[in-house]
Amino acid sequence: MTNPCEVSWFSALCDDDYEFLGQPDPMLASSWEHCRDIVMTAESGGFDNILLPSGYQLGLDTTAFTAAIAALTHRIRLLMAIRTGESWPPQLARQIATLDRITGGRMTINIISSDLPGDKLASAPRYARTLEVMQILKTLLNGEHLSHRGEHYTIDIDPPRLTTVSGKCPPLYFGGLSQDAREAAAQGCDVYLMWPDTMPVVREVIGDMRARAARHGRTLKFGYRAHVIVRDTEAEARDYATRLLSKLDAKTGDDIRARSLDSTSVGVTRQAELRAAASSEGYVEDNLWTGIGRARSGCGAAIVGDPDQVLAKLRAYQAEGIEAFILSGYPHAAEADLFARHVLPHLAHGPLKL
Repeated sequence: MTNPCEVSWFSALCDDDYEFLGQPDPMLASSWEHCRDIVMTAESGGFDNILLPSGYQLGLDTTAFTAAIAALTHRIRLLMAIRTGESWPPQLARQIATLDRITGGRMTINIISSDLPGDKLASAPRYARTLEVMQILKTLLNGEHLSHRGEHYTIDIDPPRLTTVSGKCPPLYFGGLSQDAREAAAQGCDVYLMWPDTMPVVREVIGDMRARAARHGRTLKFGYRAHVIVRDTEAEARDYATRLLSKLDAKTGDDIRARSLDSTSVGVTRQAELRAAASSEGYVEDNLWTGIGRARSGCGAAIVGDPDQVLAKLRAYQAEGIEAFILSGYPHAAEADLFARHVLPHLAHGPLKL
């Protein structure tokens, strides 16, 4: 038997919900009402957590949305994405503490190594700044005096009066494949997130990250971000995958990927390599379909199959060391309901314990 895992869903705050990939639908556009309904569907379906993504140019403001949805939810954790280039860390710490109080201790944080909008840092200094932000947040949210002298921040300050419910910094989820990103993760985050890849690569990355963290006297949890398509039969699931792409042309897909701020990152490049290595139908290994990446940047593959196949794939990742899944599907509310009915009851799951 495998240990329990955390199973999260995704709310499409950043204009990323479709019936047909690449074809905007006004009914699925990012709005308070639509994204709220995705979260409420995930909570009622039994998911443990939900990723609330952030993109400066796209969709809704994540912090404002988190504050609003916090008051409407009761059980599900909120994985709020924060773009480290856009906030002063002590103020961000106070916002996180406030939100954690509103939720009764249900906050988790997805760290994004972002630029300041309109500015551009090279990879090494940007990830160095991201590591500083993680260190500052942990110090202040752990209730400790901060005396920080870094390359990007020099701050001497007491923690905010308001603490999180636990008195500790919420778990920091963070991902990235470049050497700079891996080093920042090894030193600063709690949960290292991976995008879809073949099983041998998943195994290699986990081994590398365990070794890097150990060199800093640390251990990491591991998470896996993927899309999912589950249907009664494998044939139905594969047919639905084909349908998702049935109205997409190559130029539209290229334009969508180019709009993303991370369109040239090592992780995005790796997703493109997976697509190039896939079969004519887009499968790079059993039940891992890369077609999603033709119409979005970032996480670009889906687990596709019947309930038993999807469950087996998730358990195979668990066997490699994955303890948290962040899943999504198109349209997000409908696919959350399908996964909640067909797969979730057969998984031992619950909020990730650190």
